[in-house]
Amino acid sequence: MPPVKLPQLHLTRLKPTKVNPGQLNPTRRRLLGGSLLAGGASLLALAGSGSRAQAQNHDNHQAGYAADTPGTSPAANPAGLDHSKMRLKHGAMTTVGEVDHARNGFHPVEMLTDWDRGVVSRLPDGRTLREFEVTAEEKEIEIAPGIFFPAWTYNGRVPGPTLRVTEGDLVRIRFINNTSMPHTMHFHGIHSARMDGVPGAGEPMPGEEFTYEFEAKPFGCHLYHCHSFPLKRHMQKGLYGAFIVDPDPEKQRDNPENYAVARSRLLGTPENDHWQEFIMVMNGFDTNFDEENEIYAVNSIAHAYSNDPIRVDKTRPIRVYLVNVTEFDPINSFHLHGNFFDYYDHGTTLSPTHRIIDTVMQCQAQRGIVEISFAEHEDGHYMFHAHQAEFAELGWMSHFQVEGEGA
Repeated sequence: MPPVKLPQLHLTRLKPTKVNPGQLNPTRRRLLGGSLLAGGASLLALAGSGSRAQAQNHDNHQAGYAADTPGTSPAANPAGLDHSKMRLKHGAMTTVGEVDHARNGFHPVEMLTDWDRGVVSRLPDGRTLREFEVTAEEKEIEIAPGIFFPAWTYNGRVPGPTLRVTEGDLVRIRFINNTSMPHTMHFHGIHSARMDGVPGAGEPMPGEEFTYEFEAKPFGCHLYHCHSFPLKRHMQKGLYGAFIVDPDPEKQRDNPENYAVARSRLLGTPENDHWQEFIMVMNGFDTNFDEENEIYAVNSIAHAYSNDPIRVDKTRPIRVYLVNVTEFDPINSFHLHGNFFDYYDHGTTLSPTHRIIDTVMQCQAQRGIVEISFAEHEDGHYMFHAHQAEFAELGWMSHFQVEGEGA
């Protein structure tokens, strides 16, 4: 067979294209996947006191940004990140530097166990009345070392206070709106339409207030958040918090097993004191207002519990009230290393809905109770984090520091 003659290929040399740095947009995915990664590691640590996402204009939602990187314009760097100060910490994926918790007015370690029980009194019918006062205010917070976010807050913190009541209590919340726009408090629970905390039913205008009142039910791990419009912005800016309703053990008298579990969840009982309980609100922050999160965290501060691991006594079980309020991502997750846990979806059951799992997914507003035991484990640091690797690298990475009795 005669040889086949292939057609000749003509190659054309392409001229290099000049790129205007002002056209670059260092989104979270480009930060993770592009040339900004250094040393073969998987995270750029966000550091430096000059890095700032400048406060958003609260009236028209227009954002302005400042970057102190030499030769970098705000248009080229909309998140305001100082790339010269992005660096690796010992080759690990964590931020470098410290957040000024005193300036923020809240501390992520203290927030883990900060239960707001309200002002308690007794009604003529014998029921317990719990009264709270919550104020909406605009406040800049530091969410990673040198990274600031123009938040909308309940009581000056993100997430807002963890309101903890008991099943059957009458709950009364005086909500004061000290911001420049309408806001609400919408509670996930059972209540009347006029107490729903939506436009037309409990939405105070700037300078106004509204009092919500309802019976606490059902028991479980719940949340509250602003339901004003645009909803995604009011959620993402920080107006959310946990709402925990402890079960009334007396309602479980006919079932000894359920009664014991209810007693263990009721704050202040000896059975509850045996547990190590923590509130963890999974959230994210869109620092350049492009509807993608650049920072992820538990309780708002990136890598807070990696830099300051949560100390636990392995002789006592752990109960985590886990709430997901992450906007712009369909799911978030909780994954535990070296161990498994039981999970109670929404916390509305006294027996687990999932047993012996090490990962659980939650959509936004989904929540549940995680119960863990390290009784048979050796001492050490046990990692837990989102099992979306991108989330973990951008801040949602934590550790339990497991120790013997006396931790």
